[in-house]
Amino acid sequence: MSDADNLLMVAEGEHDANMLYAVGMFLPGPFVYFRIDGKAHIVVGDGELDRARRKARHCRVISYSQCAERLRRDGIKKPSTAAIVQQLLREREIRKIFVPPNFPHGLARDLRRHKIKVRVKKGSIFPERALKRADEVRKISGALTMAEVGLAETIQILKHSKIGQDGKLVHHGAPLTAEKLRAIADTAILQAGGAPCHTVVAGGRQAGDPHEPGHGALRAHEPIVISVRARSQRTGYYGDITRTVVRGRASEAARKLYHTVERAQQLVFSKLLCDMPAAEVHQQVFDFFQKEGYKNGRKNGCRHGFFASVGHGLGMDVEEAPHVTDASPDVLEAGHVLTVEPALYYPEIGGVRLEDVASITPAGARNLTKFEKTLEL
Repeated sequence: MSDADNLLMVAEGEHDANMLYAVGMFLPGPFVYFRIDGKAHIVVGDGELDRARRKARHCRVISYSQCAERLRRDGIKKPSTAAIVQQLLREREIRKIFVPPNFPHGLARDLRRHKIKVRVKKGSIFPERALKRADEVRKISGALTMAEVGLAETIQILKHSKIGQDGKLVHHGAPLTAEKLRAIADTAILQAGGAPCHTVVAGGRQAGDPHEPGHGALRAHEPIVISVRARSQRTGYYGDITRTVVRGRASEAARKLYHTVERAQQLVFSKLLCDMPAAEVHQQVFDFFQKEGYKNGRKNGCRHGFFASVGHGLGMDVEEAPHVTDASPDVLEAGHVLTVEPALYYPEIGGVRLEDVASITPAGARNLTKFEKTLEL
């Protein structure tokens, strides 16, 4: 073991994917994790001791209150987290520790005052996170099912909506808005055991902005981008899916845009092979769109064409390695799980994005997404 294997984290498992990955369980509030000579330890409050010992069997579980009591016996009236960490490291003859880039600055400063050298670890804290085990792929698939449940509810509402004389969609006698449809998706995800994450329902010109969540009345005969992310409340893994639909009849321009994006997604799946540079996959999609006549540019201050990434890794973070962009240094490997979401955006038409999730195997890419693709409803 090198010194770099000695790692310290202080964070919440609920919001820090590295902490959740290291410990394998949710714990409320920040707590201490440290790994010395390959052995993992966690320091938790007394209310979590029994649960931590059951669920984090690979970790030595230490009582925070007992550590604090020892320091009080040594004359420290108000033991701090820094003092407790310093005590635990000193007992193990550790004077230098590596921390993640998001380590609390104030705590790092206090540890240095206790004569502990704190160094930020270069690269990924857990590089093995990028390569998913079979059980992790199943957990991602489970979260993806939750996202599909949310998407299915929105599709059903759109199918049963009426088209008003002004072109606006109506459901149960009331205008159907992006906010209402998003709430329906989010509620379905919660009922399925997931937590929704920034659901997008963007119609018309709003669909031409990849990060526009959508607002206001939805209209017939124009593209509506619905992007749904769900995090399993049990495992902490994410699912991610996007569909573009039209309630009514799509214009010829929108229909052509849709089928071009659909073909681009099929192209990506054929290129997701072991040892393939991610940037090369992105470039091939760019070249395909250019060949089909979909150029990039800027109009009235807004970008249009293909200017977002092809995809990104998916796991305990909704976006993690590998990244399929034009500047990505990543090389695809068996075990990577990533989104496949080529898209085209043009303000005068709207936008079209289709997103599935791929698991890369030695034999090629396997599509984990089961949800159908239909343009017109």
